[in-house]
Amino acid sequence: MTHDYSDDARLAAGGDDARPAAESDDARPAAESDDARLAAETASGAGELLLTVRAIESDALTGRELGRRGDHAANTYILERLASARPGDAVLSEESADDPARVGADRVWIIDPLDGSKEYGMPDHVDWAVHIALWEAGRGLTAAAVAQPAIGLVHSTADPVPAPRPARRRPRIVISGSRPPAFVFDLARDLGADLIRMGSAGAKAMAVVRGEADAYIHAGGQWEWDSAAPVAVARAAGLHCARIDGSELEYNRPHPYLPDLVICRADWAPEVMSALAVHATGPTDSPRVAMARAYIRSLVSHDASHVRLAEDAWRVENGERTGDSGLEIRDRLENGPEYRPIRRVRDLQFREWHHNVVARFVLDIAAGPSAEMSVAVTEHFDIPAGEIRSIVAIIEPVQGNS
Repeated sequence: MTHDYSDDARLAAGGDDARPAAESDDARPAAESDDARLAAETASGAGELLLTVRAIESDALTGRELGRRGDHAANTYILERLASARPGDAVLSEESADDPARVGADRVWIIDPLDGSKEYGMPDHVDWAVHIALWEAGRGLTAAAVAQPAIGLVHSTADPVPAPRPARRRPRIVISGSRPPAFVFDLARDLGADLIRMGSAGAKAMAVVRGEADAYIHAGGQWEWDSAAPVAVARAAGLHCARIDGSELEYNRPHPYLPDLVICRADWAPEVMSALAVHATGPTDSPRVAMARAYIRSLVSHDASHVRLAEDAWRVENGERTGDSGLEIRDRLENGPEYRPIRRVRDLQFREWHHNVVARFVLDIAAGPSAEMSVAVTEHFDIPAGEIRSIVAIIEPVQGNS
């Protein structure tokens, strides 16, 4: 049975009241504060809702399905709140179809309703968060909040507090628990730092804001909604925020892929950035290649949570239609029996031009208790904006299969 969380959401947020945005330049500081408080109140309400969903559904749903239920409930709640309070603003959300018109909008809310859905679906994990940030044309990120419901904290730009400078014998760097950058181990050695694994970009960034860690370093793939709110809150606290090559973090781009991030104490930034210039020298995927790579990873992981598919996406394999919607393609990636025997992807190569990406690779597939066969795959992706629109696959046997 599906639970109606609308009443829980309204109670958690303290009602549906929202103050109108200020319009004059003279009122800009008040408007920013008002936006920041709206972000904080909405993130707090979504967080309370997520705690309710977790308490009610955790016995009935698996970890991944629990995360999706929470993601959907929080996204619906946040969108409704923002539509009511700021009806003229655009939204970029991880859990909603991307509207390309947002790129020309003056105000865009960038939200991740549940950052760290994997951790949310695991009992006793507190490293998950709610991200809500506001981007304004010509000004960048102007208001934001990061809620960590499981520990009862909301950090926002409404009431920023300077990040402390803890006295530690060895600095601490927080990194992804599942996808740490390969270079970070050499980096930590050179900096004399300890590494701490943690889920959720928001949880890691807020650990630096609170002084529990000295830096958060990520490479290898993120999206704008992963970092927008954490970066805005961290900047308000006086922390250094940049790409790992030192360039600016830019938001509300046509493709919302933003693959790497550094948040660290300002006094430690020169040393960290110098070390990154030595160690973080590997190539970075373009936004379209990153989307194609996420799809190919899911062939083995059977987890399509990070695959960006348009609602009307379609797929053809060797001339046969194998998907008529993004939902159907995602479901087949996760549950289709044809994907279950896939053991590994190898010899992966990409070619990109305009909004096209072609991936060529080999799949090793179980063909019995102790046998494998291999097939060569050419997969053409049409990615006109921030989602995969279509996939055309050609699959051929590899010579020498036993």
